[in-house]
Amino acid sequence: MTLMGAAALLILILTYAGVAIGRIPGLRLDRAGVALLGGAAMIAIGALSLEDAYRAINFDTITLLLGMMIVVAHLKVSGAFRALGAVAIEHAHAPFMLLLMVTLLTGVLSAFLVNDAICLVMAPIVVHVTRVINRNPIPYLIATATASNCGSVATITGNPQNMVIGALSGISYPAFSAALAPVALFGLAAVVVIVRIVYRAEFARKTELSPEVYRGRMLPGQVLKAVVVCIGLAIAFFAGVPVAKAALIGGAILLVTRAIKPARIYREIDGPLLFMFAGLFIVVAGAEKALLTPEIIASAKDLGLDDVWRLSGFTAVLSNIMSNVPAVLALRPFIPGLESPERAWLVVAMSSTLAGNFTLLGSIANLIVAEQARAAGKALSFGAFFRVGLPLTLITLLAGTAWLALGF
Repeated sequence: MTLMGAAALLILILTYAGVAIGRIPGLRLDRAGVALLGGAAMIAIGALSLEDAYRAINFDTITLLLGMMIVVAHLKVSGAFRALGAVAIEHAHAPFMLLLMVTLLTGVLSAFLVNDAICLVMAPIVVHVTRVINRNPIPYLIATATASNCGSVATITGNPQNMVIGALSGISYPAFSAALAPVALFGLAAVVVIVRIVYRAEFARKTELSPEVYRGRMLPGQVLKAVVVCIGLAIAFFAGVPVAKAALIGGAILLVTRAIKPARIYREIDGPLLFMFAGLFIVVAGAEKALLTPEIIASAKDLGLDDVWRLSGFTAVLSNIMSNVPAVLALRPFIPGLESPERAWLVVAMSSTLAGNFTLLGSIANLIVAEQARAAGKALSFGAFFRVGLPLTLITLLAGTAWLALGF
């Protein structure tokens, strides 16, 4: 191995370790800072030129994520999410119906919008409702987190790793959804069943509920505009319009308003996530150029990654070690050389997402729900989550892998 190759490998390992941990001990660097530092280091050692670094960044992914963040931010600020949550949850007059409504609403919204943002909206609603009706919030919060992960499997726009895969693979929005929407639906059903079994005492008592949700201030005109734009986006996605193009145009249209200050929308945009993506794209490209020979790339066949079951398991383990987006990018050089790259990408999308339900630390969505619960004085413990997460992850991964193994 050359000196540059050794340096690139060290940068790759340190960057991925920093992203997995979320910080560098002794420094105030977060995941975004770690990724950008790693990208800059790749340029500094000469693994990539500055021009190569620009080309390494997949701007389709960045643009899609930015556009969807604006759409979600507008829905949140206009009051649309809270109003929709109120309508759905206030019709739940029994604990099991409340569980069902929370799971379905979170899962369906997460299928089309970024799941992390949906958790930011849904978790406070769940905490508020369970406090008002004097119920244990934990099963409903776990359902929120796990349903957001399961639901987001269904489409390219459901979560960041799917956006990366959509851009890298070239799989169309309809084809992606046709393959993975059934897995998402099965996952949502599994969430309801497993939470119901694990927390049987919560649902055993026959109780008439009258949940009320504080709707807050709603801007009807802006809600209507956002709904029209979302319908237009769905049509555009399934009609074959490039998803990044459609999302950016949709987001830009929503910025044209007299009722909402743009600064309120911008505050909802997760800039650090965009920076992290850019940095990771550069780090992976630098490592690929400095380290990966054709022989090493071909070794994916020796690992047996053509086998759907092995690829699914490998992706799930990798995602729990280093988080789902870094895991997807780490697998990027190896997927095109497999026997069926399209199927392989779908397996990676499915497995990297569902693996997020394994532990409380498995996905950003889980951590968002836990933090929202903590802020409201309700602790969502690692053990409580794991009681649902372990069986849910195993069952959904087995079902999803079997579906893709039989369907292609």
